[in-house]
Amino acid sequence: MFKFLKEKLKSAISSISKKIETKEEEKVEEKIKETKLEETIKEVKEEIKEEKPEITEETEEPKKEKKSFFKKFFTKEIEDEIEERIKETKPEEPDIVKETIKEEKIQEIKSHVKKETKEPEIKEVIEEKEHIKEEHKEIKEKEHKGLFTKLKEKITTRKISEEEFEELFNDLEIALLENNVAYEVIVKIKEDLRNDLVDKPIKRNEVENSIKNALKLSISEVLEFEKLDLINLIKDKKDKPYVIVFFGINGSGKTTTIAKIAHLLQKNNLSVVLAASDTFRAASIEQLQQHADNLNIKLIKHNYGSDPSAVAFDAIKHSKAHNIDVVLIDTAGRLHSNINLIDEMKKIVRVTQPDLKIFVGESITGNDCVEQCSSFNENIGIDAIILTKADVDEKGGTAISISYVTKKPILYLGMGQSYDSLEEFNSEKIVASIGL
Repeated sequence: MFKFLKEKLKSAISSISKKIETKEEEKVEEKIKETKLEETIKEVKEEIKEEKPEITEETEEPKKEKKSFFKKFFTKEIEDEIEERIKETKPEEPDIVKETIKEEKIQEIKSHVKKETKEPEIKEVIEEKEHIKEEHKEIKEKEHKGLFTKLKEKITTRKISEEEFEELFNDLEIALLENNVAYEVIVKIKEDLRNDLVDKPIKRNEVENSIKNALKLSISEVLEFEKLDLINLIKDKKDKPYVIVFFGINGSGKTTTIAKIAHLLQKNNLSVVLAASDTFRAASIEQLQQHADNLNIKLIKHNYGSDPSAVAFDAIKHSKAHNIDVVLIDTAGRLHSNINLIDEMKKIVRVTQPDLKIFVGESITGNDCVEQCSSFNENIGIDAIILTKADVDEKGGTAISISYVTKKPILYLGMGQSYDSLEEFNSEKIVASIGL
């Protein structure tokens, strides 16, 4: 049951969470690269400057020349040149560029200093500086590693912006539409998810679960209607019989559903009589008679073309005379657009004054079923819904949508052809069947 919807929702949720996580990873990596680039530029400047040997015991003139040289060497233009060369490289190669630039500049310094100072002094200075450089490098590497690790650890949660939500919800919306979920329900789900997800801190490794939990809560609310306990309603009525009229379009499984309800009532020690008020469809009376015979139930019937209201009236009269608990009235299947049949339906309601009006629709017809139910509700004010063929419905949109749109509860789901294949509607089971 609802296999296709389950797969589509799973795929959509997974897709959304992956997109969110990918975007977040890209942001983190970009931040790390930017930080690393800034640190690299800073290091190059500092380490090149540190390589400048301190030459002593020299005349004022050479000092001035060296001072002039280094002053020229470390101009703003040179520093900008270093920074640009690093930025022009790939983000993952700043360390390589740093070393290359540093070596080039160090060699220039060494070459110049060598001409102006004594060889022993140069060698000693260079060895000292090389030692300092290695120590400095080790320290910096540890600092860098710690910095980027902390940066990743710091970004442990993320927030979904309004713009991201609109873009990402599109995947989920398509999945819901493809599975016959009504537009009104999609709007409600979207608003619920917006309230639960937008600008709320979400742990990076909990994005998928957060979306799934928000969706589960929303759909649970969509399915949350006060249950009708049919057996207790019947037993609590003092004046017998309890009258139930069934409506629906042609081929919805209405007659078979009536037989299933009759069997359910018998199992609960309630007596039943059937009314064949479908005097329009060929073989409808014979079909109901067969069920009545199978269940050993009395069927009240007239000839084809008779007034359906008269058949229903006689069934109620018979029930009162024989102290029958429940009257189940079958009616002709009719399209919600057929004015004459709609008027006939209204007449049956006026004559019988039913305790319960049940719409029977096919789960597999999706939004058509929801529209039909809405139209019947507008014309006669239905009280409850039974969905047939739910066992072969892979989409599930009807079961999710119909109660929310009509504001009427689903009583039962038809799960097969046998008289016992009538399952009480359970919202938790529906939510679980779609993988939430």
